[in-house]
Amino acid sequence: MEKLTYFFSYTDNFPFSNVFYDCDYPWQILARAKELMQGAENIIGENTNIHPGAEITGPVWIGANCEIGHGALIRPYTIIGDNCSVGHGSEVKHSILMNGAKVSSLAFVGDSVLGKSARVGSGVITANRKFNQTDVKLNGEELGSDFFGVILGDYSRLGANSVTLPGTHIGQYTWVFTLTTASGFIPSYKRVSNNAQMVITENTKVELK
Repeated sequence: MEKLTYFFSYTDNFPFSNVFYDCDYPWQILARAKELMQGAENIIGENTNIHPGAEITGPVWIGANCEIGHGALIRPYTIIGDNCSVGHGSEVKHSILMNGAKVSSLAFVGDSVLGKSARVGSGVITANRKFNQTDVKLNGEELGSDFFGVILGDYSRLGANSVTLPGTHIGQYTWVFTLTTASGFIPSYKRVSNNAQMVITENTKVELK
């Protein structure tokens, strides 16, 4: 299993960098965040704009110059760095967003870690629990919880309406294209698609109301 530094190269510049203390692997960050934030107060950084209708259920730490869109839901044990955004109607639960990470509208990011300037497109689902509710594994190795979403490396992207299965690890500078289902370990500097073909057939003239 690849270590934390394979996915994230900018942890020193993160305003809440103590979340990485004593973590060798990326999946350990989420447990560390929960431990660190027990009983903590909410933190909202300077010039961060929380739009009307957004809901924050603490403890939550948010850095400076962030945008939390209308109707967004930020759930407990989430840590958001500087210059991040969470779009309209999106939900972020027990996740880490490093500096410059962006979540577009109507997405779900749960029990996940997004690297510096990583992007999550509109309608993306980071599935975070297996059907049988057992501990999530990567290559047969347990990740310490039955709730685990995705590790998305620095500058990587999940295209609109894509889905990541529980425990997916994606390296740096990798693009997962629109409508793609990703799983397992995906290395850095890759492009990922399902190669589904669009099928066009004949239709009749129906004037629907």
